[in-house]
Amino acid sequence: MVFYHHGAAIQPSVTRLGNTFLARVSILEEDGEATSLGNLGQFANRDCAFEFAVRSATAFVDGEPLPRSPFEQPPTK
Repeated sequence: MVFYHHGAAIQPSVTRLGNTFLARVSILEEDGEATSLGNLGQFANRDCAFEFAVRSATAFVDGEPLPRSPFEQPPTK
């Protein structure tokens, strides 16, 4: 699903990771610059992950700080 916020095309996505869902989002701004915010966090259900991806993308487009995910995943070695 793609939607527009202040002229930027936002494409949130959710993938399953074990028993959790991983939020991701890609943004294409009006000037043609594409940005991926990468893995945004893990969530207990698909809807929460999707809504977090949308919230993160709109904050990015608006120049606001990105929200923090409910829990941080430790870095992989």
